[in-house]
Amino acid sequence: MKIHRLNHGDVLKLLPDRPADGHKGDFGKILLLAGSVGYTGAPVLAALGALRTGAGLVFLGVPERIYQIAAMKLTEPIVFPLPQQDGMLSQEGLARILEKASSMDAVLIGPGLGCSDATEEIVCQVLSSCKVPVVLDADGINLAGKHKDILRGRTSPTILTPHAGEFQRLTGRKPENRLDSAVEAAKDLGGILVLKGHETVITDGAAVYINPTGNPGMAVGGSGDVLAGMIVSLLGQKIPPLEAAACGAWLHGAAGDLCAKELGQYGMLPTDMVQVLPRLLK
Repeated sequence: MKIHRLNHGDVLKLLPDRPADGHKGDFGKILLLAGSVGYTGAPVLAALGALRTGAGLVFLGVPERIYQIAAMKLTEPIVFPLPQQDGMLSQEGLARILEKASSMDAVLIGPGLGCSDATEEIVCQVLSSCKVPVVLDADGINLAGKHKDILRGRTSPTILTPHAGEFQRLTGRKPENRLDSAVEAAKDLGGILVLKGHETVITDGAAVYINPTGNPGMAVGGSGDVLAGMIVSLLGQKIPPLEAAACGAWLHGAAGDLCAKELGQYGMLPTDMVQVLPRLLK
């Protein structure tokens, strides 16, 4: 199995052209389903990651109890409230979610979502009913992992972005050999695995990318939310799914490396990584 390692030039070549007569609808319509009471930062960081990676339109659906917080923190995304129960999304909003998702170029589910019977049903229904590419992160992975038959039955691309703990919950085993574990899981689930960590492994079970960028300063809450937003943004811009995931991982790590160089690993934040992303995309 050949292992690929992207460089900056490879990433820039994969980015889609922006025609002079293009408009925001041409550059990816993205839906994020994220957030819960106590986890208001995750949806904000994911939305910022999506925007800074070029998405033309970002829609962010959050529980109504945190809507004002998210709307005040975000200017560019279209933030909208959804019915909630116990601070998390409820099934009352399912019809609106499915209608919205069906008109998108890609959907992200999971950052700060929380685990409940209602969020589990929402994840299952989006995966089984919506014929658009989906990125699963955080609780999206934890919930979808209970329904592997749905993951295996999907005909549209699915990208899962677990860290080692989420991978163990998803598969029932620790990723002792990260490369082999990721390849085996991708084959089993019929999706693309982004096994996060030092030298992140990105694979669809056939081809493999190993990400060379990144540093320990990125090991802070919120970093993965930014990455998930970046990947769904690139996916929505019609970059092939495996390459979208690999490009997202490379850019995320490279942004972290810029921050480490300029700020140091101890004080850098996910918002700092968001701010330097445009410097890597020109």
